[in-house]
Amino acid sequence: MPRLKMNGPFEFTADKINEFVIKKSPGNYALGYTAEKTFLVRCIGRSDTDVKQALLAKVGERYKKFKFSYSTSAQAAFEKECNIFHDFGERVRLDNNRHPEPPQGAKWKCPICEIFNE
Repeated sequence: MPRLKMNGPFEFTADKINEFVIKKSPGNYALGYTAEKTFLVRCIGRSDTDVKQALLAKVGERYKKFKFSYSTSAQAAFEKECNIFHDFGERVRLDNNRHPEPPQGAKWKCPICEIFNE
């Protein structure tokens, strides 16, 4: 079974995001819910600059729990999002089921399927 390698799960509220996501950093997140102590992923994403702000922007959506991780760079966050997409998107129906895209102008490719390779 694939693993997210993220902190959490935490309740998906602004208070919990502010409590646990304490630094401004590129990073990744997963949104979903828990069933029988298992975190079930329904939405994945990333921020190239500030994962905390990306999570706060989604508060109010129907998800109950979140997980997150910091990345060392925007490219590392993109590559991790691609890996998560391939690990989970092929096993469960994600709400956001489109392949992650690099930032506009970046020449990065997916480390799994090499989409966006120019």
